[in-house]
Amino acid sequence: METAVKTKWNLDTAHSEIGFKVKHMMISTVTGHFEDFNATVAAESEDFKDADFEFAAKVDSVNTKNADRDNHLRSDDFFNAEAHPEMTFTSSSFDGDKMVGDLTIRDVTKTIELDVDFNGIAVDPYGQTKAGFEITGTINRKDFGLAWSAVTEAGSVVVAEKVKLVIDLQFIQE
Repeated sequence: METAVKTKWNLDTAHSEIGFKVKHMMISTVTGHFEDFNATVAAESEDFKDADFEFAAKVDSVNTKNADRDNHLRSDDFFNAEAHPEMTFTSSSFDGDKMVGDLTIRDVTKTIELDVDFNGIAVDPYGQTKAGFEITGTINRKDFGLAWSAVTEAGSVVVAEKVKLVIDLQFIQE
């Protein structure tokens, strides 16, 4: 039996963003993203079903538009960027709507499920074939050792445990 040839797709970083949202003091939402990341896909078909997705981000590239907060996120209270410079994700299945895979943060690996909108394939004005995805999901940061917590005078939690992932990826066919 012949093995199908997988087409490799590389991330178009100029048209991609790895973002997150987390409640602050339960009254507002802080958004952030990672500046330094990469991803690849190996797919047998144009619908990307059962494709292999791999992703890595340098955690010290976190950006929430606040230098003090970003430095706190890089510290051992959260990512501990010095000891654990990268977070990674490797998919184990993708059915076109749901992606399951292993997310590793701070050397803690957990299986997570993400919702995926595959926006299709298009050829850009330069003749490059591109594919676009919108990926969302929610993780509990404490599951990955991001356990820092504080409570306000009024009893509100400063940083929520649930973190929403908002990921927009565009890939270029190799």
